[in-house]
Amino acid sequence: MTSYTTIFLDLDDTLYPKTNGVWDAIRDRIQAYMIEEVGIPAEMAPNIRKEYLEHYGTTLNGLIAHFHIAPQDYLEYVHNIPLASYISPDLALRAMILRLPQKLMIFTNADRGHAERVLALLQIADQIDGIIDILALNLHAKPQPGAYKQAMLLAGEDNPRRCLLVDDRLTNLQPGSELGMTTVLVDLLTPNAASDYCIPTITDLIKAIPDLLLIPSNNKMQGN
Repeated sequence: MTSYTTIFLDLDDTLYPKTNGVWDAIRDRIQAYMIEEVGIPAEMAPNIRKEYLEHYGTTLNGLIAHFHIAPQDYLEYVHNIPLASYISPDLALRAMILRLPQKLMIFTNADRGHAERVLALLQIADQIDGIIDILALNLHAKPQPGAYKQAMLLAGEDNPRRCLLVDDRLTNLQPGSELGMTTVLVDLLTPNAASDYCIPTITDLIKAIPDLLLIPSNNKMQGN
């Protein structure tokens, strides 16, 4: 019997390859927002974005702190990209997810609308039990420690040791590890021993942790 009952899955650059151009497009939209909507000089925007990421976890939280922007306006603006040009159905991912008996929760610093579009394009939306986005977290974001506790609460999970946290960024895994979660880094280029597991692609998850296929003690109802 597996010890894992809930799997928290990051969205962008985790459920699809980080080389497919989605993040580049979102990054360009973030900088365009900073320049066109906030009025930050173009030559300053990249460094300010980097500073906000380091100090606030997301550019959004930095812009809220310094410019009092409307979160929903920002999220809609930066995620307004032609996702279908970058993401296509992933049958291997779907096949893997169909085998997992755990509760599957998307845990993302993006918003629900963006997550829903990505999941639909990957053709796995019907297999996901819930989406925990930055708005559901009251603008707390990974890697802020409070985001992980709130995510567990929203997922109905009370034991971090029964949680698997999957992300493409080591900085987003560390707070979960400190809380007691098992961590999986998805990164083809930079394996890191600081995570419990490291896999090149998300579809290697079961290969790395075969015990996931065992029925958890409070297994979710299967409607597939």
